[in-house]
Amino acid sequence: MSPILYCILQFLFIYNVNTANILGLFPHTGKSHHMVFEPLLRRFAERGHNVTVASFFPMENPPENYDQISFLGLAELRLESLDLEIFERTNLLNKIPIIGNVAKALSAIPSLAKSALDVCERVVKHQELSQALKNKYDAVITENFNSDCMLGLLYAYEVDAPVISILSGTPMPWTAQRIGADDNPAHVPVILSKFTSRMSFTERLENALINLLSKYLFYHEIQTKERAFIEKRLGKIPHPHDLSKNMSLILLNSFHPLNGVKPSVPGMIEVGGIHLAAERKPLPTFIEKFINESEHGVIVFSFGSHIKTKTLPKYKEEIFLRALSKTKQRVIWKFEESDEEGTLIGNILRVNWIPQYELLNHDKVVAFICHGGLLGMTEAVSSGKPMLVLPFFGDQFTNAAAASEAGIARVVSYNDLSEETFTDALNEVLGAKTRETAQRLSKIWKDRESSPLDTAVFWTERVIRWGKAAPLHSTSRDLPFYQLALLDVAAAVIVVTILFITAICYILVKILRVITKSSKEKIH
Repeated sequence: MSPILYCILQFLFIYNVNTANILGLFPHTGKSHHMVFEPLLRRFAERGHNVTVASFFPMENPPENYDQISFLGLAELRLESLDLEIFERTNLLNKIPIIGNVAKALSAIPSLAKSALDVCERVVKHQELSQALKNKYDAVITENFNSDCMLGLLYAYEVDAPVISILSGTPMPWTAQRIGADDNPAHVPVILSKFTSRMSFTERLENALINLLSKYLFYHEIQTKERAFIEKRLGKIPHPHDLSKNMSLILLNSFHPLNGVKPSVPGMIEVGGIHLAAERKPLPTFIEKFINESEHGVIVFSFGSHIKTKTLPKYKEEIFLRALSKTKQRVIWKFEESDEEGTLIGNILRVNWIPQYELLNHDKVVAFICHGGLLGMTEAVSSGKPMLVLPFFGDQFTNAAAASEAGIARVVSYNDLSEETFTDALNEVLGAKTRETAQRLSKIWKDRESSPLDTAVFWTERVIRWGKAAPLHSTSRDLPFYQLALLDVAAAVIVVTILFITAICYILVKILRVITKSSKEKIH
């Protein structure tokens, strides 16, 4: 046999042995979330694995070994659907110290719960998904966000494969405990908060309350109700909270130079920037022309794919227009219902859609104005561009705080927005110090052992190879709260201390009485 033919046969043998059946379950309706997961799913198919994906966002032109189950029509998609008018309403509860901040942070959970339950109630009855769950898989990848419905279905259909969670951002309040990582609120900011790792007493108090209450609400308002949907149709299952402790690996779309250093375990892997493509698409001609004609550079302005920018109140829109018109830079502003080749207002070009990552990588782009969505901020960090952040909800506040702590962003409150505060922040962002810091952080961000995508592929395939024989979690995930927090140990120490002090006091009293009695006898 010739050496070439032998090598080919060896390659085919290894290729077939390593082929795995991978199931992807993504029941969330947010487009920006799925943008993070799709490159990884495609890469698995390109590596020869058989991939089956159930989601609201079927892939265009998928590889041959990539089967899709569409959830389209089960729920409304979250795409340019958020009306900014809701942020103009005054909530008196939010003005109460501590309580108001906690209530504001937790206000996102009812919306997340409604979305999760609406989808779960329908997905449980989805025939195509039910049929797919009867097949055998080597690994299951599912999103860890606002739902554990998929974990319940995996149990109900007896899918006995390692479960891998992937997040489009930093850990949810209920993420760390699934793999036995530390989420101590004394120094780990909850994703729903607006804190960094360095907190004052009141901030630690707020952070702890948000941590505990968000877990409580997730347990009772989402997991328990999802369990009821599943049991009504498929019979008894364990509580999703218990099922979540069978996690083999968690992939986070974060990286500590931007998101801060947090305690971790081997099974919690940071793959921040996993969605960033190495290839650059050409810019639309009219945008390229607008940029090339700029003498002092260009500022990119976008509130992402979820916020409907055209609902911006007129007076806020005027604040932006006045402030931006005074800059020497040109501005490209993502603004729905603009003309086909953009609407030009002085030095501002408003466009319906922007190729954001390609724009941020352009040499003439000098800054990014954004809402604090992690995907856009990740693109800016990778491109070395400083940011002015106006957070609105969810993780945007903690993302903005992290970028500010890293020295690459200024944060402006949307509710307190004025032309003066916006202009001052923009001038600082455009300053040499912030721009130099952004360039340096970009180099640190890219300095890794392997690319985020290759890292995610390696760890997923490692789990497929070894499964539960090579656990990556810590045993802390199996401990009840009172043991994890050492409350039983603290109670024992306190009891022993009290008994010791009591015994000492008793002995001292006895000695004093003997001394007193002896003194009296001598006197008599």
